[in-house]
Amino acid sequence: MNETLNLDWLISVDDHILEPPNVWIDRVAAKDRDRAPHMETIDGLEYWIYDGKRFPTVGLSAVVGKSKEEFSPEPLNYSDMRPGCYDPKARIEDMDRSGVLASLCFPTITRFCGQLFMDASDREFGFQCLQHYNDWLVEEWCGAAPGRYIPLILIPMWDPPLAAKEMERMAAKGVTAFAFSENPEPLGLPTIHDANHYWDPVMEAANELEMVVCMHVGSSSTLPQIAKDAPFMANLTWGASRTSGTMLAWLFSGLFQRFPNLKIALSEGEVGWIPYFLERAEQVLDKQRYWVLRGQKFAGHATTDVDLDQLDIRGSFRDHVFGCFIEDYHGVASIHEIGENNVMCETDYPHSDSTWPDCIGTAKRVIKDLPPELQYKLLRGNAERLYRFTPAEPPTVKPIGA
Repeated sequence: MNETLNLDWLISVDDHILEPPNVWIDRVAAKDRDRAPHMETIDGLEYWIYDGKRFPTVGLSAVVGKSKEEFSPEPLNYSDMRPGCYDPKARIEDMDRSGVLASLCFPTITRFCGQLFMDASDREFGFQCLQHYNDWLVEEWCGAAPGRYIPLILIPMWDPPLAAKEMERMAAKGVTAFAFSENPEPLGLPTIHDANHYWDPVMEAANELEMVVCMHVGSSSTLPQIAKDAPFMANLTWGASRTSGTMLAWLFSGLFQRFPNLKIALSEGEVGWIPYFLERAEQVLDKQRYWVLRGQKFAGHATTDVDLDQLDIRGSFRDHVFGCFIEDYHGVASIHEIGENNVMCETDYPHSDSTWPDCIGTAKRVIKDLPPELQYKLLRGNAERLYRFTPAEPPTVKPIGA
């Protein structure tokens, strides 16, 4: 083994913050504290209160420290959570224990791409709250431990020009990633294929600022559903199909050709399905593109302004698309078909898919048959390159499973 490579630490590109109750009330004007997101206890249960609605914390969002037998979707209070769920310094202690050198975290109460503020009755104030979240994330969450957190910001999805300005504002603070939806259509927004180019200001900003478009499974505010009465576990297992749909939509969208610096990261979708869908996409492109390019339609579909003759499926994937895995043995066994530069690690802390506290141990078991240099890429090298992130030096303590 190459002794210069430290394989005892990973960078997780998909974890989660359960926002502490003071995020907004510490930052908004005193007169706005009651209408900003804040927490109230009602009949012994803590709720986030915003825009006339109340939201409890789902138990499956904060299971670290509990056995699988104790998992429950029932609401819980912050006193019932491990402090690392909401405290950045306590999170570092949990990261040190589990071999996580750095972490990129999606929000919780705002939902994965800020839908909370888009759905609000007052979007102007919602945008102020969104900016307060972004500032808090950089200054307090990431600032609590420099080099240990990769900042991921929210954008106002309902106003792409305003979103581009917010991206510029946060890029000046060193941010290299923003949250987007896996499918904006269920949110009532135009898709990425919109003929009027609704999303162009966001894509242009991402292209120029080199900000990664991060899309978490579930960021369309919909649950995967095989059929209306399909078992929950069947639907959950099938959930990666949405991630494959997101990848295919982007590959055929023409956005990568129009914005050559654009890069997307697909969170919590695993990677084992990627070789099949790349192969299938090439087959479809090869056999069907001629009549599509002639402008013919099938059942009202198939018109496109993308130059399909110039579309390189695998080349576009290689240069623009990045996936991540928690415990995907099949995907890692297929790494040479996927691309060794396009896969990263995640731990999903503190959700119910998390491998905590044995994060590095689990990852090393999955990748143990790969050469050390490739192991290093999957554990942290690819994430550092994609997010242009320089982590802090690894702690001297040896983590569990290392």
